[in-house]
Amino acid sequence: MGKLSRFFGNKSEDLAVDYLQSNGFDIIERNYYASRLGEIDIIAKKGSVIHFVEVKSSFKDFEPIYNITPTKLHRLIKSANYYLKAKKLDFAWCIDALIIKNGKVELIENITL
Repeated sequence: MGKLSRFFGNKSEDLAVDYLQSNGFDIIERNYYASRLGEIDIIAKKGSVIHFVEVKSSFKDFEPIYNITPTKLHRLIKSANYYLKAKKLDFAWCIDALIIKNGKVELIENITL
């Protein structure tokens, strides 16, 4: 990933963290690497549920949600299971998409259903 893409990615994740915290989420980790499986952008907890949050943003007319492909979703599920096993946690959990487009933030909870 280029420096400019990483810069915008970091800014988007900062905005996502602010949004989640202002909506009652506690941030547990950011940019968690689950070995070769991939990365989880944000791990948060609200109530008794752990949320694995994939942040996607776009500053163009492209809809960022389309960047969450079936392959990406499969990796996120494996990464979430890896995290829970590695941390020896037994909580209800879900995978969420946090979409940022033109400065607007939308949280789509439990995208695996």
